[in-house]
Amino acid sequence: MASKRVDWRALWASGDLARFCFVSLGILLHATNETMVATVMPAMVGELAGVQLVGWSLAIYELGAIVAGAAAGRLVSYVALRSNMMVAALLYATGALICAAAPSMPLFLVGRLVEGLGGGALVSLAFVSVERLFPRNIWPQLFGIMSAIWGVAAFSGPMLGALMTEFLSWRWAFGVFTFGGAAMALASFVVLTPEARKPQASSGKAPPFPYPALACLALSVVLIAAAGIDIALLRSSLLLFLGLIGLALFFHVDALRPQSRLFPSPLFSWRSPLGSGMTMVAAFSVATCTFTIYGPLLLTTLHGIPILTTGYIIAAESIAWSILSILIANAPLERERLIIVVGALMIASGLAGFAYTIPGGSIPLILLCALLQGGGFGVCWPFLTRVIVASARDGEQTIASAAVPTMQRIGYAVGAALAGIVANASGFSEGLNRGAAAGVASWLFLAFVPLGVFGCLAALRIFSATNRPRLAAG
Repeated sequence: MASKRVDWRALWASGDLARFCFVSLGILLHATNETMVATVMPAMVGELAGVQLVGWSLAIYELGAIVAGAAAGRLVSYVALRSNMMVAALLYATGALICAAAPSMPLFLVGRLVEGLGGGALVSLAFVSVERLFPRNIWPQLFGIMSAIWGVAAFSGPMLGALMTEFLSWRWAFGVFTFGGAAMALASFVVLTPEARKPQASSGKAPPFPYPALACLALSVVLIAAAGIDIALLRSSLLLFLGLIGLALFFHVDALRPQSRLFPSPLFSWRSPLGSGMTMVAAFSVATCTFTIYGPLLLTTLHGIPILTTGYIIAAESIAWSILSILIANAPLERERLIIVVGALMIASGLAGFAYTIPGGSIPLILLCALLQGGGFGVCWPFLTRVIVASARDGEQTIASAAVPTMQRIGYAVGAALAGIVANASGFSEGLNRGAAAGVASWLFLAFVPLGVFGCLAALRIFSATNRPRLAAG
C-alpha cells in the first residue's frame, strides 16, 4: 500500500499537479457559471425584460454543453489538445462577453449558447487531459479532486452571482468569466506540454460523431422551449407535441448507431435495473431544475427576499448534495437499493414542498425543502450510477457511466424548456409583476410533482428487481 501512495509534494515539484489544476479550471469556469445564473436572474430580467424567455437561459446553455462535450472528446483524435483547449476557452470568453454586454434577452441567449459550447468542451477536454497528460496511478486522486471542484463550483456560483449583483452589477458577474476564459486560452498556449500539442492519432479515421441524434435533440429542445414563449393553445400544443416526438426520435436514432451512441440499451425498459435507473435520472433531472431557474426570481418578486439570501439557499442545496454523498459512500452494497428509494423519496418531498413554501415565503421551510432535494440526490446518485453501470450489457459499461451525466444535462435542458411553458401559461406571459409571480409560484412546482412520483416508482422498481446478487457483486 505504501508504494501506491501519491507523493503530492513531488507531484507539485514535477509540475504535473500545477498543470492539472490549470486543466481543471475549465470545469470550475463551466460549473460556476452554470449555477450562477439563478441569482443574477432577478436583476437581469429587471433590466432586459423578457421574463418569458427565462427558461431558455438554462435550456440553451445545457444544449450547447451537450453538443460541444460530445464533439470535443472526438476532436482530440485529429486536432491537438492544446488547440482544442484554446478554442474552447475563447468560445467561452466570447459567450460571457456577449452576455455581459447584451442589450436584450434574445442577444443574451445567443451568448448563453456560445458559453455552453465553450464550457461543455472545456469539461470534456479536462477529462481527456487526465488520460493524455498524467500517469495512470494517480488518476483516482485526480478524478477525486475533480469531484471536489464540482462541489466548490456549486457553492460558489450562486454566491458569486449574488455578491456581484448586490455590490456591482449582474453584468460584472459575466465579465469575470470573460476575463477567466481569455486568461485560460492564453495560458493554454504556454502551460500545456508537447504531448498536448499533437493529435491523439496522427493518421486514421476519427471516431464518428453523432450528428443525426444531436440534431434531433437540438431541434426538439428548441421546439419545446418555443412552445412557451407566446402561449396559444393550438400553436403551443403543436410545438410541444413535435418537440416530444423529436426527443423520442433522438433516442431512437442514437440506438440505431452503435459506433457513436450516447446511451446503453435497453434505455428505458423497466425489465432491467439500467432502464429503471435511467428513467429515474431523466424524471428527476427534468423535475428539479425549476427551483434553480425560477426560485430566486419568485422569492425576490413575491416576498422581497434579498438575492444574497436566495444564493445561500441554492448553495445549501448543493452543499447537502456533496456532504451526504460523502457520508453515505461507504454504505454496504446490500443496502444500495433501499438507499436509492430513500433518496428518491427525499427528492420528491423537497419538490412537492416547494409548491407550498415558495408561495408562503417561509425561509426556514424553503431551506428545508432545498436540503431535502439536494440531500436526496446526494444520498441516491452514487448508488444509482453504480446500479446502472453494473447492470449494463457487456461492452456497454463505459457508455453507461458516461450516460448518467449526459441524461442529466438533457433533462435539465428539457426541464427548463417545459418550466418556461408552465411559467408563461400561469402568468409570466403578461410580464414580471407580483400578481403574475403569485400565479407562477402556485403552479410551477405542482406541475412537476407527477414526474417526481414517477421517479419514485422507478426507484421502487429497482428495489424490487430480482437480480440483486449480480448487482452486489458488480
